[in-house]
Amino acid sequence: VVARQAVVSRVAAAVRAGSSIYSSNCQGCHDYGVAGAPKMGDIAAWADRLTKGIETVYANAINGIGAMPAKGTCMDCSDDEIIATIDYMLENSQ
Repeated sequence: VVARQAVVSRVAAAVRAGSSIYSSNCQGCHDYGVAGAPKMGDIAAWADRLTKGIETVYANAINGIGAMPAKGTCMDCSDDEIIATIDYMLENSQ
């Protein structure tokens, strides 16, 4: 039973919503544009990044770019969770 609970806990942790990850790990930089981070809601900043393609945006978020470390500050996030967070940011920047 304990082992099964551990598996359920890991699965639950693996499906954190992009909004939750953003609130706990990303907004400190992306709400204020720290070190050139594109702000949430800044359509032009995100459009400029998207000219390189969404896969590049995802890869930069996962691997880090400029002052942003790999996965931002969410070292326990899966790649899929980082992608979900980028999608959340983009959906709120249109």
